[in-house]
Formats: sequence, structure tokens, C-alpha cells
Amino acid sequence: MGESSFIDIDEFKRIDLRVGVVESAERIPGSKKLLKLIVNLGNERRQIIAGIAQWYEPQSLIGKQVIVVANLKPKKFMGYESQGMILATCDEEKPILLTLAEPGKPGSKIC
Repeated sequence: MGESSFIDIDEFKRIDLRVGVVESAERIPGSKKLLKLIVNLGNERRQIIAGIAQWYEPQSLIGKQVIVVANLKPKKFMGYESQGMILATCDEEKPILLTLAEPGKPGSKIC
């Protein structure tokens, strides 16, 4: 990893990582890759569009505690607005969602 790949602590602090709980999940009609998730962040619910439909059945995600990038600029996918991002590995075989080892409170800040 080259020196230019590093970020300083102030840049890292700008990323708002939160605990989220998936409350609902469904396939987006006409897409093989996208799922529409409603994620509870404690004081609000967010719609997050995730490209994981090839590997995860929507029903299997309900109740999972996930890590959400809460301050990511909203973006539309196939007409649906995504209001955050769920973190996962970038493995070629299958992305693995990052979850908590122990139950956490929805909306808790990850620092």
C-alpha cells in the first residue's frame, strides 16, 4: 500500500458508520442484482439499494444487523433512491455482509 493510499484520522471521522437493522427486503422488479432494503437506524428508517440479489434471498436479510454508511450522498438506481450503503466484502465469489458479533442498538455510531 503506497503512501498516497492512506487517509488521516480527520478524513476517516467524516464517514458516518452506523448500526442498522434490516426491517424489510425485496427484489427490484426488472433487476437481477438489486434489492430494496428498509434499514432502521434508530431515529430513522432508510431505503438502501444493494447489489446483492444474486447471493442473498430478501427474507434471509430481515433482522440482520448491518453496518451502514449513513452520510453517503443519495443516488438513484433504476428509479429507486438509495439513502446509504451497507458494507460488505468485495470477494469475487460472494460479497459477505459486515455484521455485528454481538447485538447493538440501531443507530449506534461506529468509531
